[in-house]
Formats: sequence, C-alpha cells, structure tokens
Amino acid sequence: MSQIGVTGLAVMGANLARNIARRGVPIAVHNRTASKTHDFVSEFGSEGNFTGSDSLEEFVQSLERPRRIIVMVKAGAPVDGVIEDLVPLLDKDDIIIDAGNSHFVDTRRREQYLTEKGLRFIGTGVSGGEEGALNGPSIMPGGPRAAYGEVEEIFTTIAAQVDGEPCCAYIGADGAGHYVKMVHNGIEYADMQLIAEAYDLLRHGIGLDVPTIKGIFDEWNTGDLESFLIEITATVLGKTDAATGNPLIDVIVDQAEQKGTGRWTAQDALEQGVPLTGITEAVFARSLSALRDQRKAASGYLAGPQPGGLSESLVDDIRKALYASKVVAYAQGFEQMASAARTYDWDLQMGELAKIWRGGCIIRARFLNRITESYAETPDLVNLLMAPYFRDAVADAQDAWRKVIVSAVDQGIAVPAFSSSLAYYDGYRRERGPANLIQGQRDFFGAHTYRRVDKEGSFHTRWSQDGTEVKTD
Repeated sequence: MSQIGVTGLAVMGANLARNIARRGVPIAVHNRTASKTHDFVSEFGSEGNFTGSDSLEEFVQSLERPRRIIVMVKAGAPVDGVIEDLVPLLDKDDIIIDAGNSHFVDTRRREQYLTEKGLRFIGTGVSGGEEGALNGPSIMPGGPRAAYGEVEEIFTTIAAQVDGEPCCAYIGADGAGHYVKMVHNGIEYADMQLIAEAYDLLRHGIGLDVPTIKGIFDEWNTGDLESFLIEITATVLGKTDAATGNPLIDVIVDQAEQKGTGRWTAQDALEQGVPLTGITEAVFARSLSALRDQRKAASGYLAGPQPGGLSESLVDDIRKALYASKVVAYAQGFEQMASAARTYDWDLQMGELAKIWRGGCIIRARFLNRITESYAETPDLVNLLMAPYFRDAVADAQDAWRKVIVSAVDQGIAVPAFSSSLAYYDGYRRERGPANLIQGQRDFFGAHTYRRVDKEGSFHTRWSQDGTEVKTD
C-alpha cells in the first residue's frame, strides 16, 4: 500500500510525486488521462516506489488509511470537480490535500464542506515552481492541525532545507496556508516589478548595455540584495537569442501576464483596509503592460521627455532604492497577513513565515533572516519598518531612493512600485496627514461626521443650515 497519493501529473504534480518517491516514500499516482500515468511511470519509475492507477477508484484503493491524497490540478472548478469525484470513494477521516494555487476563500469553503462529510482537508501553498517541487519547495499547509500531523513527516522531508531546518511549518486553520501563499505571490509581484524598474533605469535612463546590466545584477546578488529573483534576473539578461544573436531580453514582448494571485492579494488588502501600495501597483503595471497596442499609439501622440543621459553614478543609488522599496513590499505583505490573522482568527507566526521562505520559494532572499530576527526580538512588531534593523537600512537608503525617483520623473520613466513605496513610507512616518480635509468634505456632502483632536466623540457641522457643530454620539 502507498503512504500518499498524487492525482494530477502535469509538471508540478509530477515533480512533487518524484520528490516524494525519491525520499523513499511509497506513492500512488493518477491522472485523468490514463496514458499520462503510464508515461510517467515508464519514464520515472526507477526513481522510487510508484503505483500507477488508470482509474480514481484503483488509485484510492491503493492507499493506506487514513488516505492522504494530494490534488495537483488547475485552481478553481477543476479542484471542486476532483473533490466531488473523490468524496464517495473515501472513508471517514481520510485527507484531501489541495497543493495548487487555490484562492483561500475557496479553501475555507472546501474545508467546511469536507468537514461536514467527515473528511479532512489541507489547503497547502507550495512555492518554488517546477524546480522547487522536484528538489525541495517551501510548503505552507493550512487546515486541521491533527490532519497536518498525518503528513508532517512527508512534508518536512520533501521541503527545502536551510541551516538544517525544513522550509515547511503548520500555518493555521482552514485557508491560512493558501492565504499566506497568496501574499507570498503578491510580494513576488512587487519584487519582480521593482527589479524591472531598476532594469529600466539602468537600460534606458543611464543607457547601459545588457551585458553591463547583467554584471551589475551579478554584483548585487553578492550583497544585501542577494536573492533568487536577482540571481535569475542576471541569468535572463545573460541569455543570447539563437535566432538573432542579440540578448534574448530584447526580443521578448513587453507584456507581463498574470494568473491572479497578485490580483487576489490586492483585492483582499482593500477588504482588509491595508495600504498595500507596492504590490497593487505591481499588479496595475502588468495590466498596463497588456495594453501594448494602445501604448504603441500613445508613444507617438502624447508629449513627454525621452529617457537617456543619466549619470552612471546613479547605479548604486538605484541599488539602494531597490532595497528600500523591497523592505516596504515585505512590510506591507506582513501587515496584511497580521490583519488577516485577526480577521479569520489565525495564529500566524510571522517570524516562522519568513523562516520557511528562506529556501525553495521564489522570493527566497538573504534578508528574510533579518525579518525572522526582527520578530524574534519583538513578537508583537506592528510593522517591519519599526524594527531597528529595517528602520536604519531604509534611513540609510532614503536619500538615494528620493534621488532615483526624481530622476525617473524627470526622464519620463514610470516607476510606480518605487514611487508608491516611498509615498507609503512618507505617509507612514507622518504624525498628521491631510485626511482631516477629506473627512471634513465627507461631513459636508454626506453628514458622515468627524472626530476632533481636542474632544472625545463624533461631531457634525450643519453646513447647509446655521453652520453650528453638534455632537452625534
């Protein structure tokens, strides 16, 4: 009998199954198209103890109880379809694990539904792409703690390992795992946009060629910006197109697609009331990139400066701006997760989340250790910017940060993630902002009331009557 099963043998499912088998765990595999199961077992059967099944019934019967089934299909209706097919075949306390990129709202619904059926459900975020799935991803499981205990040994064994610790930890109840994975992806959106803006400034603002920019990113990857995304940026910039002999980056269409997790993160932030400026601007930037035909027409019609001529002395300032903006993206993401923990009654351990993102995942980076340390020093930290290390790092970078954004504006180079991150920082550090005027306007046209700095309670001015102020509570 197999200890665990995987249904859905596309790249991620296949690689996750191979990872499990390579660790000596007997595993059952299934795909809706039986020929795909046969091909998988034929190609990778030597890597471990696989049991392939043509039907879902055979697949379920090949598993020891309580059955543990990982579903690796496209998020949305396909997950619901597989669950409906599995439910009549399972016994009480069997476990279904959704390890795809499901929306946490769906995960919460599915967990409740399956609990009523006497089954257990673990919504599991898995980060690292196909390479991570095969060699060790970051794993974020959410659901009943007892159910996680049934798969903990397998999950912690197949996860990436950093300093002898697995990049896997129980996240929390129902949709907590998929929620944290969603925010992880949102931070990834911001990080990628920030890197793209840095590249744009280096390429079109300063006018550096691609090999030189590759060298800059290689150098940045040896310092405080060291991360998987900086590393692969240098690799992408170093690739030559076989057909033209030019850098591959120059023949890639400038349209960035998206699958939805960044958009979900921004939408949830609006619901939570969290100012998620960097991530949201990164989502909008991808949407703007999709308007390629419109941008092409506008380029010859709308007035504005043409980029070029910035001094190479700005290179290190761009590095500092990138780092400071990256800190803000993480600060906002962690603030959003803290808000969700209060909303959904999840006991999220912020330092632990940073720790399991140190390896395997797309946003793995050197400074995640600093985040873990910051929460260890101050468990109730309200914002990463208030941690001494990040406070000092941003303070050191802010002159360069401002200089880079001013230069970008003068050049007509859009840097929405850089500039919105600085705007958030400046707004956050001001004791008193201009929202008092907005609330006064709201009271004028909608009688929405306002609070005073010198008295308790809520007040309304009778703007269209005698202009007197009345207490409303």
